[in-house]
Amino acid sequence: MNHIMALLDASVYAQSVTELSAWAAKRLALPVDLVHVLPPHGKQSNNSDFSGSLNLGARSALLKELAELDERKAKLEMDCAWAIVDDAKAWMSEQGVAEVHNKLRHGGLVDTVQALEPEAEFIIIGKRGDAADFAKLHLGSNLERVVRAAQKPVLVAARAFKPIESFLIAYDGGDSANKAVSYVCNSPLFKDLTCHLVTVGQPNASVQAQWEQAQEQLKTAGFDVHAEVREGNPDQAIREKIEAANIDLLLMGAYGHTRIRNLIIGSTTTEMVRSCGVPVMLFR
Repeated sequence: MNHIMALLDASVYAQSVTELSAWAAKRLALPVDLVHVLPPHGKQSNNSDFSGSLNLGARSALLKELAELDERKAKLEMDCAWAIVDDAKAWMSEQGVAEVHNKLRHGGLVDTVQALEPEAEFIIIGKRGDAADFAKLHLGSNLERVVRAAQKPVLVAARAFKPIESFLIAYDGGDSANKAVSYVCNSPLFKDLTCHLVTVGQPNASVQAQWEQAQEQLKTAGFDVHAEVREGNPDQAIREKIEAANIDLLLMGAYGHTRIRNLIIGSTTTEMVRSCGVPVMLFR
């Protein structure tokens, strides 16, 4: 049975990830796996090594003390991790999510995602982690690594969650954009939500045909499609549309070379994920 994989850490995005996961779980009637990744077993702390300048007795005492400190730090990290996922599970249960599982894993984040994602419907992660530079509005490095590695859609939580009543698909005729359209048509997650389909710049004949086909596909699936072609820079044009129409969720491709789709570290996608105040679902 598929589940929703929610990646939790100690960042300010943890609550938003939790609330977004609860919203999705109730709409899809799926269980949620709350996943927290800890450093690999036995990873040493970054304490400076002064033992070379100490005599044998002092060196032995210092090494013992550092080992005890590492052990206490590891236990504290474990206790904090359980507190994060236990609090999230309790909150989700109160909100009516029927099945929630806590999973703590030691190792690398990407390895963990790749190991668990085959049974995941999609992955939810915060826009920035607990070590992100908020002053410079940098995206979290974990987000970039997960989007690069994941085969399933990645739903990026915004700073604060609000009820989702509408969504926008940033469309350019590419494979990822068509995958987003197909996913919307086949997933109960989007049922009864207001649908916007937006492209930026005048499409060529091939993209125009796909654009019209995407509209028909969405209409056949029961959506009243608000389709629009906008001018300007893609990130600015789409962000302005999101703000003007009070849209709650953005869907777009994570990879590509056109004006809308770009690699997650490329300017367009990065800017939209960074600056949009709504969740963003990325498709490969």
